[in-house]
Amino acid sequence: MSSSKMDIDVDLYLSTVTSKSPTELHPFFEKFTKLHTRRLWHQLTLSIFEFLDHPLSPPYQVDLFNKFIRDFESKLNQLKLVEIGVKVSRQLSEPNEILSFLSDLLSRIDKAAHPAAYVLALSSLAHAKLVFGDMVGTKTDIDACSTILDDLDGVEANVNAAFYGVAADYYKAKAEYAPYYKNSLLYLACVNPETDITPEDRLVRAHDLGISALLGETIYNFGELLMHPILDSLDNTPHSWIKELLLTFNEGNIGKFESLGTQLPKEPILASNASFLRQKICLMALIEAVFKRSGDQRTMAFQTIAEETRLPQDEVEHLVMKALSLKLIRGTIDQVDQKAAIVWVQPRVLSRAQIGELADRLGDWCGKLAKVEQFIHSQQMPDVLV
Repeated sequence: MSSSKMDIDVDLYLSTVTSKSPTELHPFFEKFTKLHTRRLWHQLTLSIFEFLDHPLSPPYQVDLFNKFIRDFESKLNQLKLVEIGVKVSRQLSEPNEILSFLSDLLSRIDKAAHPAAYVLALSSLAHAKLVFGDMVGTKTDIDACSTILDDLDGVEANVNAAFYGVAADYYKAKAEYAPYYKNSLLYLACVNPETDITPEDRLVRAHDLGISALLGETIYNFGELLMHPILDSLDNTPHSWIKELLLTFNEGNIGKFESLGTQLPKEPILASNASFLRQKICLMALIEAVFKRSGDQRTMAFQTIAEETRLPQDEVEHLVMKALSLKLIRGTIDQVDQKAAIVWVQPRVLSRAQIGELADRLGDWCGKLAKVEQFIHSQQMPDVLV
């Protein structure tokens, strides 16, 4: 379906398409003729993008690319060329046509000279392979893109968005929650959700991120997700309870978790992982129990931990060991005295209530500091203050 450059007759194509296209598109073809004749490639690129955005242009986009743009594609900014090609490929419907079109486009991009354009083309091809079920080919292309990006100092946001977008979709298809969560958040960092993602897709993205945060075996810090406006897409929808559940986990609130447990059957994947979620909320409750204590009160008896996490006391040691292995806390376990000495807890985003508790502790610390200062002054020890 692709045309070789030597077969292209630009003048014939433009005159023919002008006679057959709607009058609303005629100004575009007339402008294309003038800009092509004058070899104003940048201006021509801008005009092509305007044409592709016109609601009447879709039936003419593939021919425009094959019978016009191919004539001077080497003159264009290669990243813009790929952007044009990716847009045009969406007008194709047959899997083989789409894969052939994108593969052909990729083959004409010099990877060494234009690595960002190459990554954009390869990411788009990987996405097409994913849509058509070629998981192995998708992963191969994703890995190739990652290798190229690792060697670049920086690329345009749309290049990163294409890469992280297809990577997230791949890990979603594989039900690998942690890498999906990571790549999906990186994708969101490269786009404007309000303008680049439809409301329907924002809802799906928020839902999938919530599920992956809850089920990710290494995800115990929901801060970046909780602060992202994408979660607002869940408000006033049947999935709003997922946002509440995320906040509950972040607070380590087992009572709220148990009250929300009746909602889990609405998401079979959560219901089938109820035991894992129970362990995860217990770990979050342990983190919260450590966090709310001052530094000199973080040696906790197993009985205290059992009360905070609502676990049998004989399961506390295993819970603490799990938290240590996941690097959620640092400390030591005294099996003889049945105590855990915690010296560090993983930082995380705080709720208003948690910020209030932190403010109270800071106030107590300032009070103690003031007393020390008063004591030093009362002992008349000026040398200590020097």
